[in-house]
Amino acid sequence: MTARWLDEPRNPRSPLAGVKVLELARVLAGPFAGQILADLGADVIKVEAQDGDQTRHWGPPWMGVDEERTAAYYHACNRGKRSVMADFNDGDDLGRVAKLAGEADVVLENFLPGKLTRFGLDHATLARDNPALVYCSITGFGQDGPRRDEPGYDFVIQAMSGFMSLNGEPGGDPMKFGLSISDLACGLWAANAIQAALLMRHRTGPNQGKGQWIDMSLLDCSVGLLANQAASFFATGENPPRMGNAHAQVSAYGVFPTQDGPVVLAPANDRLFRKLMTVLDRDDLIRDPRFASNESRIAHRSMIDAIIAEATADWTRDALLRRCAEAGVPAGPINTLDEVFADPQVEARGMAIELGGVPGVRSPFRFSQAELALDRPSPKKGADG
Repeated sequence: MTARWLDEPRNPRSPLAGVKVLELARVLAGPFAGQILADLGADVIKVEAQDGDQTRHWGPPWMGVDEERTAAYYHACNRGKRSVMADFNDGDDLGRVAKLAGEADVVLENFLPGKLTRFGLDHATLARDNPALVYCSITGFGQDGPRRDEPGYDFVIQAMSGFMSLNGEPGGDPMKFGLSISDLACGLWAANAIQAALLMRHRTGPNQGKGQWIDMSLLDCSVGLLANQAASFFATGENPPRMGNAHAQVSAYGVFPTQDGPVVLAPANDRLFRKLMTVLDRDDLIRDPRFASNESRIAHRSMIDAIIAEATADWTRDALLRRCAEAGVPAGPINTLDEVFADPQVEARGMAIELGGVPGVRSPFRFSQAELALDRPSPKKGADG
């Protein structure tokens, strides 16, 4: 292991140009946070064990880079980093990792609580020599509490956080999301917290120049996303029911049929509902007291949904979406991924990227005075030391 920090920023115009991030993380939440920081211009050195991040082996599908077959999953959360291999049980390797940590702005790790203490890579040890260090720990359940020592898995967290109780058809079984929402949400929260802590180092006062320890929990991050559903529970004391594609607080708002496939209609207020009724040539319903307000529409949800479904079934999908767009009614197709990346709006925004022959999805930041640092694909195992 011979890695050292870059002498020059990857992209001087990137927001985190010159920031040094040591990533001691694997799988998804930690690496996703690291990739966000890398896209924002940080120099991210990923430390991997001899067999590499386990997601390198989570195929199929596979992607070939320089004749090395690596799972597509790995490339989803490791773009822009450099990779070094280290054995923490090897004194020389451990010393080199500690040296990198001593020069880093950020250490990002997702080991079980206390596990890095035996290697001298815990926050307390590293902060003694590097008091400006921002140290972010990602765990399943946090650094305290009765479940602190348990590993965190996205599926389990989705179940425990209430996500699955809210997701699924009315009266049906609980359902997990179609993506690892708990892991990804924690990565997003972590990247946000890291940048806040970096900014805090520059404040005047007793914290100037000082880093801190950030304690991120998958469970906390998922519970933190309950937002309006949690507010509904606090207001009523009742568990929100599973509603499928319906909205608990808005009607009519959902999935409706057309001659050649369903569409989403989202008239989220009375004004938009009236516009939709005009599109569907049902102005008579605007004056119907059962549908005159959102509250009354919720009380007659099944009735208005059935009326709208009967009306939309006479349209083709594209014709209805075009007419809704002209009338200012929020509506959209239910796209598969091939349709997503062929969508003119997605193409115009440049969301699909390719680096070194590896396709991916860029971080969705747009700055007026800065650029992302999109300069390299995910690294080969140990490519940098």
